[in-house]
Amino acid sequence: MTDAKPEYLVTLQCPDRPGIVRALTDFLFQQGANILDLQQHSDRITGRFFARVHTEFVGPVPGLDAIRRDFAGVAGEFAMQWQIVDVTRPMKTLVLVSKIAHCLNDLLFRFKHGSLGIDIPVVVSNHPDLREMVESYGVRFEHVPVIRDTKAGAEARMFELIDEYEVDLVVLARYMQILSADACARLAGRAINIHHSFLPSFKGAKPYHQAHDRGVKIIGATAHYVSDVLDEGPIIEQDIARASHTMTPEGLVSVGRDVETQVLARAVKWHSERRVFLNDHRTVVFSDR
Repeated sequence: MTDAKPEYLVTLQCPDRPGIVRALTDFLFQQGANILDLQQHSDRITGRFFARVHTEFVGPVPGLDAIRRDFAGVAGEFAMQWQIVDVTRPMKTLVLVSKIAHCLNDLLFRFKHGSLGIDIPVVVSNHPDLREMVESYGVRFEHVPVIRDTKAGAEARMFELIDEYEVDLVVLARYMQILSADACARLAGRAINIHHSFLPSFKGAKPYHQAHDRGVKIIGATAHYVSDVLDEGPIIEQDIARASHTMTPEGLVSVGRDVETQVLARAVKWHSERRVFLNDHRTVVFSDR
């Protein structure tokens, strides 16, 4: 991916007003850009405008620093929060995991086959159990034990690795530890967690056993951004599977794990492609489906 001709992606949000799209497309035309895809949304509740524009260049490609500098004037006029990035470069991603392997294994498989737009240089776990699996993919495995007295040090080590590998995204792939409020604040909008139910139902231990006891007819999973309020961060993606009275708790676990892997993979892919925008405590998702 890194040898491909650069393709620039412009993402922005700002107070909604007339003229934003015209100013944006005029700028891109002047830069010699061809628009491959443009998605936009005006939120009438919050009064904010969101846009994602994928571009290519038929002729010479301007440098990122130059196009960012030139766009600053347009962005300032409309009070934009914005980014311009080269989408041919995969997003550096650190994965946190404990002992349950299905989400991690799915992410590593998709990463190796280039279907997520991410690069996973390191996996961090509070248990040593998954080292062999991780290293079989050619990925570094870092065992960082976590107990009450070492939690601060473990988070400090995580941030050292984030800096070392210039990580843009952290994924909690069934990481059974609660991040501190400080860590959540530092990772706001760039840490994704997978929760094994529709939030906020069936919190706590053995959610599928709780669901089985209640006789549920659907089960689901939720991918959301991490926040300092447990399992209540902005939701990125959710999905369901049908349940039957013939299923055992173990059967629900098996079906639920399939849903979790798919939901988490979609959330990671959409984030890496800059399709997800924070909108107060909600998200705007320009999905690719």
